[in-house]
Amino acid sequence: MQHLVPLDNLVAALSRLPGIGRRTAERMAMALVQDSKGLMRILANALLEADDAIANCERCGNVTLSAVNPCELCTRHRKDGHILCVVESPADIMKIEESGGFLGRYHALMGRLSPMHGTGAADLRVDQLLARIADEKITEVLIALGTDVESDATASYLREVLSTRDVRVSRIAFGLPSGSAIEYSDAATLANAISGRRKFD
Repeated sequence: MQHLVPLDNLVAALSRLPGIGRRTAERMAMALVQDSKGLMRILANALLEADDAIANCERCGNVTLSAVNPCELCTRHRKDGHILCVVESPADIMKIEESGGFLGRYHALMGRLSPMHGTGAADLRVDQLLARIADEKITEVLIALGTDVESDATASYLREVLSTRDVRVSRIAFGLPSGSAIEYSDAATLANAISGRRKFD
């Protein structure tokens, strides 16, 4: 079979996306190559437009238009603007905003500690976090990271760094998903739900 360098490059580029393995990238590449409706050009143009028009907020790291920086979440009045929610990525900001459960400010670390992937503390936006705590008179930092080993390590690191600051440090509670039955929950989720319990008013 003929070796096509441009096709190999396309597969390699697609497989760099999160959750896309080599086989899925190959299927996607073949679908793009075989499409007669110009999907490859449409996708290429959309990628170029997004690359030009979208940036990360210089303050919180959220996704914003390049022309609107800092982003709307940073410039808009927030009821709990003295609380800073620290997340791993802009995707987490969007998810929390969708929930409507938080009315403070955000700070995306743009990663988490991961020795396996070569991500150390210097690769995270911790210096910017410390500057924001001082500049924006933050009184509470809410750590909203996952429960995997890397997220726990990152949360512990942040707690240690913030221990010298005059700021309350909290972490989101973990528990049962809304509408789920206890019998279908795993042991770790149940343990976290019980240990994170609060007074029932």
